[in-house]
Amino acid sequence: MQSLNPVARRHRGAITAAALVVALALGGCASTTTGVDATPESPAAEPSLEFTGPNGEIPGALDELSLTADEMSQIKDGTFTAAFVWHTSSEFVTAVEKGATAEFDQLGIKVVASTQAGFDAATQANNLQTVLALNPDIIVATAVDPTSAEATFQPAVDAGVKLVIMTTPPANYSAGDQFVSIVTEDLAAAGKLNAQLLGEALGGTGEVGYMYHDADFWFTNQRDESFKAWTAFLYPDEKIVAEEGFTDEAKTQEIAAAMIAKHPDLKGIYVPWATAAQGVVAALRDAGRSDVKVVTNDLDTTLAADMLSGGNVVGLVGNGSIGIGKGLAIAGAYGLLGKTAPELVASQPTGVTADNLVEAWKADYGTEPPASVTNQ
Repeated sequence: MQSLNPVARRHRGAITAAALVVALALGGCASTTTGVDATPESPAAEPSLEFTGPNGEIPGALDELSLTADEMSQIKDGTFTAAFVWHTSSEFVTAVEKGATAEFDQLGIKVVASTQAGFDAATQANNLQTVLALNPDIIVATAVDPTSAEATFQPAVDAGVKLVIMTTPPANYSAGDQFVSIVTEDLAAAGKLNAQLLGEALGGTGEVGYMYHDADFWFTNQRDESFKAWTAFLYPDEKIVAEEGFTDEAKTQEIAAAMIAKHPDLKGIYVPWATAAQGVVAALRDAGRSDVKVVTNDLDTTLAADMLSGGNVVGLVGNGSIGIGKGLAIAGAYGLLGKTAPELVASQPTGVTADNLVEAWKADYGTEPPASVTNQ
């Protein structure tokens, strides 16, 4: 956890009180993030695996969302519609939408639109207006920018649309009021899995690069910081010598190229999500650095193929995408029924290596990996 800059202070706000204590302890060990050789006065405390939502919501298990046969009949007897207003596009988002659409189909709810904003708040605002013209009863969304999203999604709230959130809601919105529920993954567990995957690949030693999402985005902030805290605790001989934030995933190749040029002894890099990691892998290939190991979140065709072929990628973290999608659709039904939903539910992520990729892909995406992945 950076201890002296505004980005770090923002990141602190995204983690639990217990994890905050850990992060502050780590922030005092400046040598672990600056590359200066020094030994901390005392070992890092064990991070807490518990996490809370952006408004302090206490997470429950994904299977807490369920409908009775009578409730399902009530929904099927209606003529309800739903739409997706996503923050970006990725294989993860596609898989979540697949799970949600399948559940909507089971409930007789017609999907009338799906949009993505490329992480641009203005684009998402325009998308929302386009979707509202179709008068959906349910909107599934992830806010690009929580602050501006407060005004962006207010017309949907005013129209009585049942808003269901995957990961990040608009600022000052709360479950049971402006939206029904948040459905996500256990972020602290995902960060720990990333730390373990990289630590095992490096044998618990070596210089590491830490790339983080440099935005006020609860979901990525908390997961990023969990990776950092668990790395310090589990692998004290791994040193984070380079930290670089980004908001535009198209810039990660440039950032990674500069990082490995400045730190030629770098042996591993953590990247927040898969499409951003694609640029990092490209930079490593261009530099002929097959020795640098990469871990990230989400199962991705390009990265999975690299991993199976013995490339830079040594670990991916699956999110339980199909299950998250199903949960989002059921939460939407809760809203239609006026049934109180849990404020926050979370799936359990899975650590994925070349050894269990096929099984993990089936569990996460509901299909076999494509031939472009397995025919290595």
